[in-house]
Amino acid sequence: MTKPIILGTRGSPLALAQARQAASRLEVAHGWPAGAVEIRIVKTTGDRIQDRPLADIGGKALWTKELDLALLAGETDISVHSMKDVESDRPEQLCLAAMLRRADVRDRLIGAESIGALKQGAVVGTSSPRRAAQLLALRPDLKIEPIRGNVETRLKKLAAGECDAILLAAAGLDRLHHHDIGVALDEILPAPAQGAIGIECRKDDHMIRRIVTLINHPATLATVLAERAFTRALGGTCHSPMAALATMEQDGSIHLRAELLSGNGADRIADETRFGGGDLEAPAAMARAMLARAPLSIRTLFEAAP
Repeated sequence: MTKPIILGTRGSPLALAQARQAASRLEVAHGWPAGAVEIRIVKTTGDRIQDRPLADIGGKALWTKELDLALLAGETDISVHSMKDVESDRPEQLCLAAMLRRADVRDRLIGAESIGALKQGAVVGTSSPRRAAQLLALRPDLKIEPIRGNVETRLKKLAAGECDAILLAAAGLDRLHHHDIGVALDEILPAPAQGAIGIECRKDDHMIRRIVTLINHPATLATVLAERAFTRALGGTCHSPMAALATMEQDGSIHLRAELLSGNGADRIADETRFGGGDLEAPAAMARAMLARAPLSIRTLFEAAP
């Protein structure tokens, strides 16, 4: 390698932790010295606007637009993403070259021992339509308050009494060494691609693609691509409460569970299916079938709804 690989990332503490993890994996896999992968911070619109829910200001593209522009312009060689924050339709010139082994996919509740233990009418901070709908489906008495900011900011808001509890991704907490914070929730499905770190590069940069492929975790790539195929077929936006989790079975098949919810959690459609690895039509077909039988309260939240 004659020059360092330039890795583009957002500048939040969590994004930097994920970037360092990817850079270290590349350096170890190729026998490069520490620092051979240069980390370059790219300021995104989503980082600059912290006072409104993401769904109200343009959706997930606010996390990726500037990273994409830097990658397409050749200013960076790869981008590292938290895949649950990456829109399902991506620029044609880019490709997902590798996925690191997936971390804990669950959400953690911080502020109570369980959802059932929350006091009547408790205020829960989240800006995720999925989390809000799932909470309200289980506890209609809860009050949901939008909350933005990085992990530390949200923890400080909870400590200051701005809400009674918050939900955060277990993977993000673990990557920031908050292993002992919160209670993992097994009763709610995660966001599609939650817990997964993806590495994108330019599709025509074959050398970088070969370099990055060495650290790919095939099972994670296959399951996340299935979840993203499900999401893409729905045509949803950041306002659309959906959850999906694909797992790889011992025989190489994929088991996909998913649910769609109305905004207030009163209506819910759930389904599951099994299919061969690499089959992206099966999850898309399940998404279309779920939408077809969903009540209007759910269908209106998805652009692709009939």
